[in-house]
Amino acid sequence: MTAITRSRAGINRARDYLELTKPKVVALLVLTAWVGMMLAVPGLPDLITLLAATLGIGLLSAAAAAINHVVDKRIDAQMARTYSRPVAKGRVSAAEATAFAFSLALLGFVLLYLAVNALTAWLTLASLFGYAVVYTMFLKRATPQNIVIGGLAGAMPPLLGWTAITGEIHSHALLLVMIIFAWTPPHFWALAIHRRDDYAKVNMPMLPVTHGIEFTKSVICLYTVLLFIVCLMPYLVGMSGAIYLVGSAVLNLRFMQYAWKLKFNADAGTAMATFKFSIVHLMVLFLLLLVDHYFKVSPIYVS
Repeated sequence: MTAITRSRAGINRARDYLELTKPKVVALLVLTAWVGMMLAVPGLPDLITLLAATLGIGLLSAAAAAINHVVDKRIDAQMARTYSRPVAKGRVSAAEATAFAFSLALLGFVLLYLAVNALTAWLTLASLFGYAVVYTMFLKRATPQNIVIGGLAGAMPPLLGWTAITGEIHSHALLLVMIIFAWTPPHFWALAIHRRDDYAKVNMPMLPVTHGIEFTKSVICLYTVLLFIVCLMPYLVGMSGAIYLVGSAVLNLRFMQYAWKLKFNADAGTAMATFKFSIVHLMVLFLLLLVDHYFKVSPIYVS
């Protein structure tokens, strides 16, 4: 084997391990955790704590993703969206992926415990358990409400960010958790509609499989209304101001528009377009919270 061949093999190997961590998903989770850290204090949080918490939460989130690859190896190999994943294809063995996941989890937990605080370390570990074990191993295969119940684990990062800076659970942090909790079902069910045949092939009880696509579209519409209401809560309790209120309203109205089109005027690409917009929605929503936090504009009342 030449040096160039070895180098290419090493790069491909590194890419496979990076893919195990689902970097795009983890990046979104870390963003929401990071915003939670920034919102936890009036000014800027301690930089060292912020960096340690960001890295620790990211490592444990990546570990949960890698465990998901191992647990879902069989069904991943049968689905068009996931058949080329490293473990499903055999480029990384299940044992190697498991060792990698536990290494990431251990490193992340120790970092959070020693450099941040014990509450954040244990809550983050509990989130890993919720996603990798409760959701992936049991709920995903047991009920069409899997993503609703299991979505709580994925909604935790803003709370983790908040506790990392303050060491306590605050009601404002729980509001951020509620936003992601309400956002997750319409986000994921849009993808599930697009990949309905894949899920049916592996007997996965996703809502479009068990209750039909039209029913799922109706529920997505209802959840976007619920999400709109939940997104008003930070403004109503005084956590955020006019910048967030206006931006949130625009984003949620746009999400509702996608859901309406999906229900009543869908074409072949509408479900995936809705799924992609939902990612942008959550990203921009949390950035709006951040901008509003530092540049708060008070509402103008006419007497």
